[in-house]
Amino acid sequence: MPLPAAQHGREDADGNLWFTVKEAAAFTGRAVQTIYSWENRGHLTHPRHDEQGRRIYSQQQIAIAERRARRNAATVRRLAS
Repeated sequence: MPLPAAQHGREDADGNLWFTVKEAAAFTGRAVQTIYSWENRGHLTHPRHDEQGRRIYSQQQIAIAERRARRNAATVRRLAS
């Protein structure tokens, strides 16, 4: 089970949580490769960059990407049956 968000992301002044790819994987309980796959498929777009130049995504962006991935998987399963 994923750990609480406070143990993964970093919070900005507006209270938004931001995650690196590795943190997003831990937060969602997915593999790092899955997060890269979401980027490649266009589910995660317009990243910000942290002070080390790493791509970071908001908790909202990650949630949207996860919903899109689930919807796409459901469509594939429906078409395959």
